[in-house]
Amino acid sequence: GHEGILFSFLDKKTHERVFFFTSIHNKTTPMQTRKSSCLRTNNPILSHPILSNSTSSQLISHTNNVNQTFRPDFALRNLNRIRAHLKKINKPPVKTIKSPDGDLIDCIISHQQPAFDHPKLKGQKPLDPPERPKGYNNNNGENATYNFQLWTDSGETCPQGTVPIRRTTEQDFLRASSVRRFGRKPRGVRRDSSGSGHEHAVVFVNGEQYYGAKANINVWTPRVTDQYEFSLSQIWVIAGSFGNDLNTIEAGWQVSPELYGDNYPRFFTYWTTDAYQATGCYNLLCSGFIQTNNRIAIGAAISPRSIYNGRQFDIGLMVWKDPKHGHWWLEFGSGLLVGYWPANIFSHLRNHASMVQFGGEIVNSRSRGYHTGTQMGSGHFSGEGFRKAAYFRNLQVVDWDNNLLPLSNIHQLSDHSNCYDIKEGRNNVWGTYFYYGGPGRNVRCP
Repeated sequence: GHEGILFSFLDKKTHERVFFFTSIHNKTTPMQTRKSSCLRTNNPILSHPILSNSTSSQLISHTNNVNQTFRPDFALRNLNRIRAHLKKINKPPVKTIKSPDGDLIDCIISHQQPAFDHPKLKGQKPLDPPERPKGYNNNNGENATYNFQLWTDSGETCPQGTVPIRRTTEQDFLRASSVRRFGRKPRGVRRDSSGSGHEHAVVFVNGEQYYGAKANINVWTPRVTDQYEFSLSQIWVIAGSFGNDLNTIEAGWQVSPELYGDNYPRFFTYWTTDAYQATGCYNLLCSGFIQTNNRIAIGAAISPRSIYNGRQFDIGLMVWKDPKHGHWWLEFGSGLLVGYWPANIFSHLRNHASMVQFGGEIVNSRSRGYHTGTQMGSGHFSGEGFRKAAYFRNLQVVDWDNNLLPLSNIHQLSDHSNCYDIKEGRNNVWGTYFYYGGPGRNVRCP
């Protein structure tokens, strides 16, 4: 029932992890320390401080009051590492916009964005727009809307020549399960399995050479029941094997309390060239993706969202390889170019993709000893259909000649179908589509 700060360090003599807890008795008065008994464990859990409802400056001053066997330089070193990283990814803005959800959106001069810190991209300038694939139609249907990000509700915009970037805070880092791997997916997350507690309901195509993918994705607000779990709906463009050389480009929406500190669905991107080990990250949390648009903030909350048995909202997404320069471009909404992943940051994807996947993914940490109640999609099974189950519609891939084509030889995968399932279909209006998702824990999913 206490709020406070948990510290830990490794005792080099006993090789045990030692924990100290500092409680905060009253948020409105100066914090008081409570000496707690020393908890020892052989489990190498968190090696950094976790902050609860308190600022990092309090963390520093307060550390000195903790049981004297704890060395404050440990927390300071960790905080200095966080601040150095923040300085690297938060570039100086020409303007800052406050979003209704609390986000700060910084308008950064285009050629100063994080991408250009990458050794292969230093000194470059963003490219002009590429040629869209043949057969392209940017009509998103009757629910198309321009104002689909919460931060734009203020009426403020970023000036031409800048890009809007969601500011990363110390609190974002301190929520993370690992400071070193902040902004990255866990190692060993494999798209062909449900290892690491990751569960999927997806359709995929493989066996050809693919140069892009396009779909409209229904946006919901699924419940995520654990801080270190997430629920996402996305497109994967994949090359290489599912070993250490896996290359992916990913885009969609996700609910991730760990990454964003709330339960809003947010537009996100991801990339890796080594199966999520040392390369790549979410959004613009490392150098790689080059943003060219001054109206879309990657990582910002999407608004509006779909309502069960009510109004439905979806976003159009397309990823495709520019035939001229070979870079992978991203389009969001009704024809808005977001930016591109340069071809030379990849190995296999420098040429083409060998697999394209569409669908949902959640993390099941079993933190309470049983299957998570984290929802996928709308939180309802595919059989409930329109306005109740989440959908992807108008699925297409791009071929070698830059043509948008319908999917053929589709495979379906639902690795825990009693928890989350999927049902594919085809008609003249939605082309290839599917409903997917589920509630997670239920009578048939213990």
